[in-house]
Amino acid sequence: MNSRPQPVTLEVCSNSVTSAVAAQDGGAVRIELCENLAEGGTTPSYGQIILARKHLHIKLYVLIRPRRGDFLYTDLEFEVMKADIRTCIEAGCDGVVIGMLKADGNIDVERCTELVRMARQWGLGVTFHRAFDMCADQYVALEEIISMGCERILTSGGKTTAMEGATVINHLIEKAAGRTSIMPGSGITESNVADLVHFTGAKEVHSSARINITGGMQYKNDHILMSNSIADEYNLDVTSSDRVKAIINAANS
Repeated sequence: MNSRPQPVTLEVCSNSVTSAVAAQDGGAVRIELCENLAEGGTTPSYGQIILARKHLHIKLYVLIRPRRGDFLYTDLEFEVMKADIRTCIEAGCDGVVIGMLKADGNIDVERCTELVRMARQWGLGVTFHRAFDMCADQYVALEEIISMGCERILTSGGKTTAMEGATVINHLIEKAAGRTSIMPGSGITESNVADLVHFTGAKEVHSSARINITGGMQYKNDHILMSNSIADEYNLDVTSSDRVKAIINAANS
């Protein structure tokens, strides 16, 4: 008798505890907790981490990224990243999400390895994030990241969206040959995930599954902007449990 294939699983990139709980309710197997998704994601606050751990029974991974922008970090920023990993260890998180590059576009193997060892010695898993998409040679980087001991790589195949990078993702999955998981992410929705999974052979995918909702404010000051963003000050981006369910269902169709 042939065994049934393992279902494709979904990791949800959640920008708050509220979004993380919605992702859990929708059937996500893992949360990547972060803040500032509009800037590509940064490390969430201590309060978000602690409360997420309290309310989640699924796996909780935390993004370790001290600022927006590139992935070339100063010594001081590196110390911040190590301090944030210590917070995740103390909070009982299941893993962290890291990535550092050198100025020439190669992986910063030495400092990334230090972060991986720091996490793994306390039993935390490690995902290498989309700094991978910004590196000079993804196939060289793949071998380096495997050697470090990362359990997965989040990637769009070096393109803006995973659908655009699907061919590269397929090749990376073939090259990895089970030594690490290649997890497609960026622009994945319920309308394209089935095609992506069928084309690439991915076993897990990554999405924010979010929607934009109107906040609860009755009074609104329409004469001020609180940031340089053109976003509506009174709208919120949150993960939708219904979208999480739809993505999982489509991925396994």
